[in-house]
Amino acid sequence: MANFVRDVVLARDPDDRAVITLEADGTRVEWTFGELTRAAGAFAASLTEQGVGRGTVVLTLVGSRIEYVLSILAGLWLGAPVLPCSEQLRTKDIALRLERARPGLVLCDPRNRAALDAAAPTCPVLTPEPALWSGAADPPPFAELDNVDPAFVLFTSGTSGEPKLVTHGQRYVFGQRLQATEWMAARPGELVWSTAAPGWSKAARNCFIAPWLGGAAALLQDARFDAPQRLATIRAEHVDVLCMAPTEFRLIAAAGPIGELPSVRRAVTAGEPLGVPAFQAWREQTGLEISDGYGQTETGQVTGVRPGETAPPGSMGRPLPGIAVEIVDGELTVDPTTVPTFFLGYDGQSIPMSMWRTGDQVRQDDEGWLFFESRADDVIISAGYRIGPTEVESALQSHPAVRECAVLGVPDETRGSVVGAAVVVKAGVEAGDALVAELQAHVRSETAPYKYPRRVWFVDELPKTDSGKIHRAALKPPS
Repeated sequence: MANFVRDVVLARDPDDRAVITLEADGTRVEWTFGELTRAAGAFAASLTEQGVGRGTVVLTLVGSRIEYVLSILAGLWLGAPVLPCSEQLRTKDIALRLERARPGLVLCDPRNRAALDAAAPTCPVLTPEPALWSGAADPPPFAELDNVDPAFVLFTSGTSGEPKLVTHGQRYVFGQRLQATEWMAARPGELVWSTAAPGWSKAARNCFIAPWLGGAAALLQDARFDAPQRLATIRAEHVDVLCMAPTEFRLIAAAGPIGELPSVRRAVTAGEPLGVPAFQAWREQTGLEISDGYGQTETGQVTGVRPGETAPPGSMGRPLPGIAVEIVDGELTVDPTTVPTFFLGYDGQSIPMSMWRTGDQVRQDDEGWLFFESRADDVIISAGYRIGPTEVESALQSHPAVRECAVLGVPDETRGSVVGAAVVVKAGVEAGDALVAELQAHVRSETAPYKYPRRVWFVDELPKTDSGKIHRAALKPPS
């Protein structure tokens, strides 16, 4: 039996720095582990007064703020699984989560209250405020928990259909030590910034849990993505380990010169393929080789480029130590008994611990490096050729006019499907027929000629899930 707050957080030196929060109004606050533990205990007592106990699901709509940290710690303290939600969710998305997760309490920042109220929650709603974690009430006893007691309720990103409800046990929390050591690799005394917003599974494990397991502190900033602000914060706070979404790395590279980032020792990413152009731009401009990794909401981190390794550009690394994977008919499969962060099941239902089919097409080179090619249902079959969209996207992104792109199959009477590309161009670039021809020629020069996009159209922005992944299913070519 164990409890993460007692066994990990309380065990840290109470005077050590735990979290730095940067509020939307510019307020900066540093929290020590002693201050954080006292606040989490008081918050747990407040939740107990609201009827929250072991097994009670707590849904949060609070953003990247100290309330996010305290709500998760209070949940782990009590054995109450937490469902962190993105503030980008719309009413229908919130209603789905209320219906499926059946929370006993919702913690909601006032700025998200209108969307929540429209979803008509039937459970109590509490506004998180300092009075909830600064009281003098005695903290409740720590729940004694085993590996399969629920810790988190998360939803998949929904890139290929309706989001699925995923339940993770306490083993998910303690099991983060593997990727915290072998991939994120923060060192004692360092500052880690994982920029993922609540609602993304990477945020639940990497914003502060993995940094603490590595002996480091965490940074949270309550702000939307802005490339210049992101770089300014990294420099001002002297971030040592930077964990961003591939899209964020790409957008910063596309926005102009990155400049020096002298404090950053390690940069990591996961969630979708980074792409070779962004990898090369960061390496050339900053000297950082971004260490890619792979995981799913269901599995947690499975692969990664480990410290000291130099991976081929575009690789998502190799399996983390002890994790067993196979490639079966081009699909990555994982042995769940070797994954310390494997989920318990969907909608509270347990699943057999047999080989897990990820649904992702992956290839492996002679040295064991893995390369993501596509979701199994994203593979484009054109005139008998099987084409993974990732390779075409990487070729397009290497063109100087392209800011972002997404590749998908477009129905075609003759070939069955042809490669289509939705492209966002950089500022000042004229989008038109001439650029279409130039992009097509560029891809033909970079890949096998049959992979070039026969349909290219320009968009102002690409649809994305709340976790920042490109939502291909929402892309429609112009008629």
